[in-house]
Order: sequence, then C-alpha cells, then structure tokens
Amino acid sequence: MEIINYDALALDESEKNVVREYGIAVHYPKGQIVFSAGDTADRVYLIEEGFVKIYRITMDGRKVTVGSMRSPGQLMGLAETLYHGERTCFAGAINDSTLIVVRKSQFEELMAQHPTIALKVATTLGVRMREAEAIIQEMVSWQVPGRLAMLLLKMSERTGIETETGTKITLRLTHEEIACMIGTSRQTVTSLLNIFKQESSIAIEEREMYILDTDKLKKWIV
Repeated sequence: MEIINYDALALDESEKNVVREYGIAVHYPKGQIVFSAGDTADRVYLIEEGFVKIYRITMDGRKVTVGSMRSPGQLMGLAETLYHGERTCFAGAINDSTLIVVRKSQFEELMAQHPTIALKVATTLGVRMREAEAIIQEMVSWQVPGRLAMLLLKMSERTGIETETGTKITLRLTHEEIACMIGTSRQTVTSLLNIFKQESSIAIEEREMYILDTDKLKKWIV
C-alpha cells in the first residue's frame, strides 16, 4: 500500500503568512458546510485550525467521503477554482475550524508573485490525484474491516499523540462519520470497532480512542 506524505502538502509558516495577507479568516463551527456541490468555485482555502471533510451525497441521501481529511496548513478548493468550474463535492468542518479564504483573482496574483507556493499547489494537486486513485483501489480491493483499519492507521499518523496507554487519536469522529469515510453503515463500524477492541488492536476509554497494536490492524488490510 502506498504511503502518502501529507506533511509535504502543508505550507510552512512563511508561506502561510503570505496567504493570510491575501485572504480573510473565517470561523466554521463543527458541522458547518464550507461549500456545496454546485457552488461557483471562486475561492481557495487555507486551513488554519481544525479538519475538513470532502464528501458527496448519494441519490438515497447518504454522505460518502471522496477524499482524505484536509488538515491544518493545507490548501483546499484548488482544482475547481483554478479550472473555472463549479464545486462537485461538499466540504464540511469536522470540528471547530478556522480557514483563510482567498478569492480566485487574489490567489492567482499570489501564485504569480510567489512561485514556491505555486509549486506547492502543483504538488498538492498531484498528490491528491494519486490519493483519489488509492481510494478507488481501497474501495474495490479491500473488505470493510481493512478499510476501517487503514483509516484508523491514517488518523493515528495525522492526529495521534503518544501516551502511556497507546497512540491517542485526538480527532473525535462519530461512528456515522467513520462509516461515511469507508463506505459502510454505522452499525458495521460499531461492530468492527468492538472486534478490534476484543483483539486489543485498539482501546476506547471515555470516548477517546487509542491505537495499541498497529501490526494487528495491518493484518486486516487484505
């Protein structure tokens, strides 16, 4: 399985300062929609704080995640904005989030004046294309337990902190949100998490999740 280096997508502090000069800070409470499918794509976003999910809504009303979580320091909304298109997906705040919002014309000026950021944009678009290919492969090739195990490992890498108990996942997601991310039902997620707990792959204490044994989780990825 391919390991994607998400740290490479994050802007450094000097790059973030440049983006801040061109945009304005907007706070999005947990659950608020940042943009919707069909909206005119005329803004680019820098995530200052929090995490944002990218998803679509199926004909029967289910939310299906179509990309990884967008993390602090990352840009989002790039492809459609630079392509002069409409949004094809929804973006929603997973937790309380602060984003720097930059209008399209301002962002184009920014890239012209700061080629290092333009290069970071190109890198981001390339990585996300690879990521989309990987998600398709996961959905086609892996069973639901493997997809859940992979999601937990990714969350551990991106939001985990080491504790005496294990690697604590600091981003709290509901079972429904996890189900949307791996294309299954909430009930299936609950059942699988109980299995992972029974085999001591994970622990859940006071609604906090800890990764105890990554090797056991990796064995599910088949």
